[in-house]
Amino acid sequence: MLALDQLLHYWLADQWAANVLMFMHLLGAMLLGLALGYERTYHGRAAGMRTYALVCMASCAVTVLVAYPHQWFGGHLGLSGTPPFTDPTRVMQGVLTGVGFLGAGVIMREGMNISGLTTAASLWVAAALGIVVGMGFYLTAFVLTLLCASLMMWGAKLESKLPSHPAIAVTIRGVPQRHFEQAELAAFAIKLGYRFAPGSLNIEYREQCEEWRFVCTAMENYKGQTLTRFSSRLNELHGLAYFKVTHARN
Repeated sequence: MLALDQLLHYWLADQWAANVLMFMHLLGAMLLGLALGYERTYHGRAAGMRTYALVCMASCAVTVLVAYPHQWFGGHLGLSGTPPFTDPTRVMQGVLTGVGFLGAGVIMREGMNISGLTTAASLWVAAALGIVVGMGFYLTAFVLTLLCASLMMWGAKLESKLPSHPAIAVTIRGVPQRHFEQAELAAFAIKLGYRFAPGSLNIEYREQCEEWRFVCTAMENYKGQTLTRFSSRLNELHGLAYFKVTHARN
């Protein structure tokens, strides 16, 4: 049976000290998770402040537990002898693996456009952030939060200013009996400053109409005109009934 002294042991000074320190770890992890998740909330992403805070606190909790093996189960392991050897890296591995499944849930694909990769990656960072806080590296956790939040907020702006070859996904449908040619579309893309990617080509034929889907990469970074530069000239294609142009990226 459970003895009274065993229950009272939960209220000893060592237990209180351990719980207060764990509370401070969890509070710090929650605040940093909220700060990291605010950027996603601000941009209307599915995983926001609450998700990041929960992931960060949970990973912190399971990590900080490893630091107090003598206080497990009210300190009974410490009273009965040396606690079993614990390897923190196993806990970290389990946390990061589990969060990987959570990140997969926010990745979505629509045609050739993939979204959610940045959110999934930053969720994984939130788990790592909780582990860092749990191990007691507060300055590192703070710097990691600043770096990740800065990267998510200004990384896209930096990408737009650097030399690059953005990709666009193009869908065109011809009028009945209109047959497109790959060489024709490749020449048309080059005229507009894009390269036709033949490996992305997908062709459908229904109701006597051809529908072509393919990706083109810009020969240079046209910044805000990557889509409009191409779409504004598509009406020059003879026999075009419908078209759709989107970014082929995450």
